[in-house]
Amino acid sequence: MILFISDLHLSPRSPGATRLFLQFLAGRARQAEALYILGDLFETWIGDDDIDEPYHAEIVSALRAASDAGLKISVMHGNRDFLLGSGFTAASGTLLLKDPYVLSTAEWQFVLSHGDALCLDDSAYMAFRAQVRSPEWQATLLAKPLSERRAIAAHMREVSESSQRGKDNPYTDLQAAATDDFLREHGYATFIHGHTHQPATHDHIVDGIHVERWVMSDWHEDAGECLVWNGEALHREVLYPENLP
Repeated sequence: MILFISDLHLSPRSPGATRLFLQFLAGRARQAEALYILGDLFETWIGDDDIDEPYHAEIVSALRAASDAGLKISVMHGNRDFLLGSGFTAASGTLLLKDPYVLSTAEWQFVLSHGDALCLDDSAYMAFRAQVRSPEWQATLLAKPLSERRAIAAHMREVSESSQRGKDNPYTDLQAAATDDFLREHGYATFIHGHTHQPATHDHIVDGIHVERWVMSDWHEDAGECLVWNGEALHREVLYPENLP
């Protein structure tokens, strides 16, 4: 069994989602062979040198415990935690995946992505993404003192939240033509991603071939979601604190 989750946006400001994730790692997730976290595990991540901050340390410790118990955990960068690095993976016992990543099982093939790279109609976001994914920009930021990076992250979060107020859905969907090209490029594999916070299953016809695109839900204070591959089919599983083992 393989589990997929995305867009937890964990932070001290989300105690409910945090408790749910810790319960998930200690119980339901350990029934699987592998767990894929497809971006935005954290609301912000300002560098691996912040790993000893108490909140982060608790999450990292829980990941390490699940990994040590035999769960293979893979993590992908999102648009919020793109500075996760080797220090994080070493401490948490996880593997950092490139985006996109092709996952081949004995039964099926998937292509995994956070999804934001295909939101080409949001030109402002794409410019921001190009900037913050630049190795030069990241090196400059990581050279700043931790306290200054925390202030920068808080300011960026405030700007982001302000820009989203009043919008029915602040997230731009994936561009249709670019998505079809992406599916073609990756051999018409079943596409799993997050980012848009618009959970749905889409049917694409590309070159006469039917391809499914599964969009994962973000997590909330009272519930989360994982996709489950049981070797035969994908299905969604809603996670509530009271129904987790």
